[in-house]
Amino acid sequence: MEVLLKLGRLAFEHLEKGNIVFYDEDLEQCGLDVREALVYSGVCTEIFKEESMIFQKPVYCFVHLSIQEFLAAVYMFHCFTKRNTEVMENFLDGLPNTQVRRDLKMGDSNSTVDGFLMRVMMKSLQSKIGYLDLFVRFLHGLVLESNQKLLGPLVGQTRNSPENIYRVISNLKKMNTNKMSPDRSINIFYCLMVMNDLSIHQEIQEFLRSENQSEMELSEIHCSALAYMLQMLEDVLDQLDLAMYNTSKEGKMRLIPAVRNCRKARLIGCRLSETHCEVVASALLSSHSHLKELDLTGNVLPDPGVKHLCAGLASPHCKLETLRLRGCRLSEISCDSLISALLSNPFYLKHLDMGLNNKLQDSGMKLLCAFLANSQSRFKTLRLLECSLSGISCAYLASALKCNPSHLTYLDMGGNNLQDSGVEQLCSFMESPHCRLEKMRDQLCFSSLSPEYQPLFSETSGPETQQPPGFRCKGPVGSRGEQTIQTAQAQMEVIFAQMIVKRMVVLPKEE
Repeated sequence: MEVLLKLGRLAFEHLEKGNIVFYDEDLEQCGLDVREALVYSGVCTEIFKEESMIFQKPVYCFVHLSIQEFLAAVYMFHCFTKRNTEVMENFLDGLPNTQVRRDLKMGDSNSTVDGFLMRVMMKSLQSKIGYLDLFVRFLHGLVLESNQKLLGPLVGQTRNSPENIYRVISNLKKMNTNKMSPDRSINIFYCLMVMNDLSIHQEIQEFLRSENQSEMELSEIHCSALAYMLQMLEDVLDQLDLAMYNTSKEGKMRLIPAVRNCRKARLIGCRLSETHCEVVASALLSSHSHLKELDLTGNVLPDPGVKHLCAGLASPHCKLETLRLRGCRLSEISCDSLISALLSNPFYLKHLDMGLNNKLQDSGMKLLCAFLANSQSRFKTLRLLECSLSGISCAYLASALKCNPSHLTYLDMGGNNLQDSGVEQLCSFMESPHCRLEKMRDQLCFSSLSPEYQPLFSETSGPETQQPPGFRCKGPVGSRGEQTIQTAQAQMEVIFAQMIVKRMVVLPKEE
């Protein structure tokens, strides 16, 4: 038992540091003579081995990380039952000064197992990579009387009344994980399973079988369980739409890991943080990525979060076809990073919406046009509403489309200060027989155009249409199109007449 506890101490102290290999001096600090242990203990022979010499020093490790995590949990629980407060305080030091920590100060609450486990769980949830997840699960399992009997004096005995067990389970179900990774929240569900509480699992199974899912209210722990189960489904989920679930904002955040097993993800207006962006990016980085459509509309995305997303978009595993970032308030830096990522992986994306409040600007548009000009680009739809663009962006765009004109069918550049020169550039491209544009939103910042251009963007489809028309490529114009041309000045006829006769008919804008 003494040797196992020393190994437990070694496992625990180095698990905190993230170490999985040890040297002679590490063993000596824990009072271990490894060679003696290996000779006299068959158990140690199974769980501990000496690796090859590195820099002429022997290196040791446990045969599997889970062995290290289990022994670390045994050592920590032994310290709890023996009231080794120094070890526990050192481990739990650094918890945020929240109400939870004030309620669980050493002395009173820590003498009960529920208070102790609550503090350890809060410690583990702070990790982004989850290096304490399995350790925490083992620790919860050691609370059960059946496991304490198996391990005997190695862990000691605790007086765990049914009330204490109930409080542990209740604390897990109510735990607040705001601003923490939703992946870590799933570990709370695992701990409930370890505690033999299957109620949440059964309720989510009933939810998945229900035909009225939108009417069933889900708690935060329900959402953690659901995120886990959706990831485990053999069949890929067609769509994950957070708006469809009847739960709190925190509950919706806990569902985000399910994005790894779906084709379409609609995470609209969720106030995604950097941590949430990292989870979404992991779905794009996966070698088994299924995600084809990602809608992040209405999320104010921080630059670090966009950086994670860009790493996913640039991945060769990413096969995203539709990306919507409307109203995400991307900074100029984020816009440039995003387009650079798309340039690294131009083979799949067909639809991009960067409209509203994105400071793409002319510099970003220049990069985007390099992407459009790439022969590997498959863009069909490009929405750049209110992206702080000027006339020079139209020149970039026209040049790019002349190099690779065969795919783009829809263009929206409304709300940008394009000026007359910009419109001329677009019209020059649309005169090309290679142009495949079927529709162009015509809200090209009316106030920025000179009077001779405005008739071409005036209402021509009848009094019943209240919105400006769209341009659709159909062939020769009808009488309304001819009337529109006649209202333009002679100078404009030179620029537009051939284009309209060859390419365009003015129709009401489609929604």
